[in-house]
Amino acid sequence: MSAAGARPGRIDHHLLLSAGRGPQECAWAVTQLVRRLEADATRRGLAVRRVEAVPGDRPGTHRSVLLRVSGDGTGQFVGSWTGTLCWQAPSPYRAGAGRKNWYVVARPCEVDAPRTPFLESDVDVVGCRTGGPGGQHRNKASTAVRATHRPSGLVVVVDTERQFSQNRRLALELLRQRIERDDREAVRTVTTARWRIHDELVRGDPVRVERPDTGPGPDRASTGRARPQPVRTRGAATR
Repeated sequence: MSAAGARPGRIDHHLLLSAGRGPQECAWAVTQLVRRLEADATRRGLAVRRVEAVPGDRPGTHRSVLLRVSGDGTGQFVGSWTGTLCWQAPSPYRAGAGRKNWYVVARPCEVDAPRTPFLESDVDVVGCRTGGPGGQHRNKASTAVRATHRPSGLVVVVDTERQFSQNRRLALELLRQRIERDDREAVRTVTTARWRIHDELVRGDPVRVERPDTGPGPDRASTGRARPQPVRTRGAATR
């Protein structure tokens, strides 16, 4: 999520919906659930944008969709759509199939790893004495360098050269390289976390059960769980 420039209560959240390793019907369910989520967000005055979509094997289906939700109260809204989601409808691809519950996983996720800008003005460089070759003159002259990058707290000590300016240059380059390495590692961590979501799909006990609209009235409870439907028996109806 990103809070840069946002006032309290108005933070963008990212939500990833994935069919996991489910059948083609789950990819179809992703598309249906994304549309339902978008409609729900519109009713609540929130904006939803599809940041990334991975198409399924069938036209109009998606293996996964990454959404960005913006507006006031996005955290609560995203929370209501987080977990295992169920699209309850007959398969559009396999006539007569008995299964009607198609499960999708929805998880908030980080999209961009924070970057650490490197500015020489953020580095404190001081001379220091270290042991090693170079003799007494080198120690007295304090040609070694201790460089501290204040924003990250990284510290390097360089004493490989005989001149302070050369050690300073090397210290700055070492700090730059370490910061770039840490940033790359942060990106890998975010990417790995997103891929793991695809394997988190758990059948059953959904936080929401959604169905195709069958009439002018809502067929779902406000929490997203299905309302109990009348159980009909021969010659009578139980309400």
